[in-house]
Amino acid sequence: MKQMICVKWGQKYGPEYVNRLYAMARRHTTGPLRFVCLTDDANGLRPEVDAFPLPDLGCEHPQRSMGKWRKLVLWGGNIPELTGLHGAVLFVDLDTVIVDNIDGYFTHGDPEQVYLARNWSKPLHRLGQTSVFRYPVGRNPQILENFRRDPQGIADRLRFEQHYITESVPGGIEFWPEDWTRHFRLHCLPPFPLRYFMPAHLPAKARIVTFAGGPNPSDVQLGRWEDDQPEFPSRLEHLRGTFKAQRPLRHLRRFVVPVDWIDRHWRE
Repeated sequence: MKQMICVKWGQKYGPEYVNRLYAMARRHTTGPLRFVCLTDDANGLRPEVDAFPLPDLGCEHPQRSMGKWRKLVLWGGNIPELTGLHGAVLFVDLDTVIVDNIDGYFTHGDPEQVYLARNWSKPLHRLGQTSVFRYPVGRNPQILENFRRDPQGIADRLRFEQHYITESVPGGIEFWPEDWTRHFRLHCLPPFPLRYFMPAHLPAKARIVTFAGGPNPSDVQLGRWEDDQPEFPSRLEHLRGTFKAQRPLRHLRRFVVPVDWIDRHWRE
């Protein structure tokens, strides 16, 4: 039995994100698949998704930090009892596009080891990225327990939950094979200014494309970087917006055109 888990809380992502993720996983795996969602609102989830209440973080949520610290509840020792999951479990973020068979994510390497995507924004550091990771569920509860003792101090020092996981896994983390997990902004989107003329490509050997740090796949489908931008802005309109932007260079670089491979894969 392949086991997969996701987390949904707050208003940013609706149930359609969970349903799409399940559908993509089901299309791209062979054999039985159990799909679990920890959430504060199970309304609208398709019946194939096993939904369970999202546990409390158990401490004050850090301030002044961009990290998705709520995801640390996945490391709690009570998750097997709550969900019935045991052994190696694959976690995938909701804003992720599965584009090819992912059976290898369930069988690769040692099932007792923690496997993460590499953080390609810092290629010279051995840092993990937790958009896609596999871990032995319930085996390292000290990761959450230690965080609860000093959440603000850890957040101030490391900024991101994935940096904390990288340094906290006993014996260290391992990475997925390099070609499997690709980052949309870093591996698919052409560099500036070529992105004004060329669409993002899908790397030949990619199995999963992550969108950590934006843009969101739903926005790329509409030809925009953020949900407060107009749909399908022309190149000229986007360039004109540079003169009104608070951070002109950042605005200039944040241009994207729709790509058909997201439409093909990111669907129920």
